Amino acid sequence: MRIVRDPSFVRDFTALPSAIQERAEKKLVLFLENPRHPSLRTKKMEGWDNIWEAHITKEYCFTFEIQGDLYKLRRIGTHEIYRSP
Repeated sequence: MRIVRDPSFVRDFTALPSAIQERAEKKLVLFLENPRHPSLRTKKMEGWDNIWEAHITKEYCFTFEIQGDLYKLRRIGTHEIYRSP
C-alpha cells in the first residue's frame, strides 16, 4: 500500500488541535498496518464514489480514496470539514 496526502489533508491536519494531531498520527500508523482495524470504524461514505472514512475520535475523522494500491488521504477534521469534496 502506498499513501499520498492531498494538499487539503495537509492543510486540515495542521489546523487541528495538537492533542488531536497526536491521536491522528497514532491512528494513521494503525491505518498503515491495517486500514480495516476495528478501532478505525472504516466504512464507505454514502453518496460518494470510492470515498471511505475512518475515525480518529468520536468527533474527528479522515477520508481517503483507494486507487489500486494507492490510498489518497483527502480530508481530516470534524464531520463538517471532512465531508466536503
